[in-house]
Amino acid sequence: MRILVSEEIAPDALARLEASGHEVDVRLGLSHDELLDAVRGAHALIIRSATDVTADVIAAGVGLVVVGRAGIGLDNVDVEAATRQGV
Repeated sequence: MRILVSEEIAPDALARLEASGHEVDVRLGLSHDELLDAVRGAHALIIRSATDVTADVIAAGVGLVVVGRAGIGLDNVDVEAATRQGV
């Protein structure tokens, strides 16, 4: 599974994901257009509060199955678009 991480998360969390055999792609500080490109081919997207997961980001993530938010709330995730796409 390819996991795109767009914001800083605990190093231990990254290590656990990698130890589980996942391909972890850490790309911090992406612009919206860069995120659209980076999410292509990702199965999972891990964010915090600075990344806006809009309908077009979800649409670009054709293989996306989960968006994980490290923190509280989903106000920066278009939950309706994610639900429509089966994420």
